[in-house]
Amino acid sequence: MSTSPSLSTSSLSPSDAIAAPRHDWTIKEVNGLFDMPFNDLMFQAQIVHRKHFDPNQVQVSTLLSIKTGACPEDCKYCPQSARYDTGLEKERLLEIDKVIQRAKEAKAAGSTRFCMGAAWRNPKDRDMPYVTDMVKEVKKLGLETCMTLGMLTTEQAVALKQAGLDYYNHNLDTSPEFYGDIITTRTYQDRLDTLDNVREAGMNVCSGGIVGMGETSDDRAGLLTQLANLDHHPESVPINMLVKVKGTPMENVEDLDYFEFIRTIAVARIMMPKSYVRLSAGREAMNEQMQAMCFMAGANSIFYGCKLLTTSNPDTHEDVMLFNKLGINSKQTREYSDEAHEAALLEEIDDRSGKNMADNLFYDATLKQAETVNN
Repeated sequence: MSTSPSLSTSSLSPSDAIAAPRHDWTIKEVNGLFDMPFNDLMFQAQIVHRKHFDPNQVQVSTLLSIKTGACPEDCKYCPQSARYDTGLEKERLLEIDKVIQRAKEAKAAGSTRFCMGAAWRNPKDRDMPYVTDMVKEVKKLGLETCMTLGMLTTEQAVALKQAGLDYYNHNLDTSPEFYGDIITTRTYQDRLDTLDNVREAGMNVCSGGIVGMGETSDDRAGLLTQLANLDHHPESVPINMLVKVKGTPMENVEDLDYFEFIRTIAVARIMMPKSYVRLSAGREAMNEQMQAMCFMAGANSIFYGCKLLTTSNPDTHEDVMLFNKLGINSKQTREYSDEAHEAALLEEIDDRSGKNMADNLFYDATLKQAETVNN
């Protein structure tokens, strides 16, 4: 197949873009993708995306923190670390009935997967009966289940699989070269070992990373190379934009250019063509147009809900309205659109009422009637 002059500057041709998944990427090849003209890269990502997915369908998950704060790890981006004063209120492991109630609410809002996260270095043996019971109860609701609990032993991974856990999330975060600048309390190999334990237990792997932490473009290429060169691509690849939290060492890191973030989504789509690429943390800072570009680049999974563990996320009704504008998940969102519109209006009324601004939302018919009489 012939290519245009602009496409020939990359090692990837349109025919390569729809080839079978690879596990032998080099940093040079990945940097070549990042260096493509933006429109060409987006075009290539769309070719791949449409080959493997419905371009107007986005998988929706909800994330719940089942144990918050007091984590012994020193991840420089994380407000849940016990080493940083971020004002985060610590919470013990949630009771199962509260978890189930949140799962029911998530399903009613249109989520198909319920993810549960605990701020642990690794779960203790005494914790396992509680988390496996959570998995069993959420499964009864007809939802897919996902957990992120830190590092797992082989035995713990097997126990979660036997309970019915569908996905386990354990991010690599960044490249091996930059990793030591972000985390020192566990190694890169520790993370890879957990992914191996999850895979060997028969669960789906959810693994991605965070960009905007002050890393180089080589580090972003290195992260995606590590993920794509695993023996099996992760079924779910969350790409997070750093949410800067006051009190963490990364609160003042320089913002990543938004186009570079969109490029990361597109390159992830090309390298891992059959994986769900999740537009994850940082969406609250993205306008609708940027999110639409991310979907065009191949993102096809998001989190619904106002909070991702401890950081904010767009409200569900905002996502529903954006989906309606873009024609995404049209069948599902149609059922929620009227309710979402009402919820948005009521929220605005409530917000403005606190500022004595509620009258700006309404037209006072008596004023018009008075004008008519006076005239």
